[in-house]
Amino acid sequence: MRTHESEEMYLETILLLSKQRGAVRSVDIVGQLDYAKSSVSRAVNLLKSKGYIEIDDNGDIFLTAEGRRKAEETYEKHRVFTEMFVKFGADRALAEENACRVEHVISDDLFEIVKKYFNDRK
Repeated sequence: MRTHESEEMYLETILLLSKQRGAVRSVDIVGQLDYAKSSVSRAVNLLKSKGYIEIDDNGDIFLTAEGRRKAEETYEKHRVFTEMFVKFGADRALAEENACRVEHVISDDLFEIVKKYFNDRK
């Protein structure tokens, strides 16, 4: 992983897979993201070294408290931007695709402003 946004993407993917399946393994991430096993393996090892995930003896991946916090923040951005883009008239697929891009580059300060503006007008 080269960038902060990749970290967030992996953490968000682990969060969503854990909500769907309970236990998450590297192969699940490979299937979800359609990345090479070697890329996912490197990313998982990096996330583990940074303290964002733990891996048990069965190979199941779990978010730490800090990993969950970062994943939830990223997913919140995804949800807000998706709904905002849909409300602006985008179809859901286009909204989801672009929310994935925006969620990784917007600053936390600007996101809070956007979220407040959008929520005040719901």
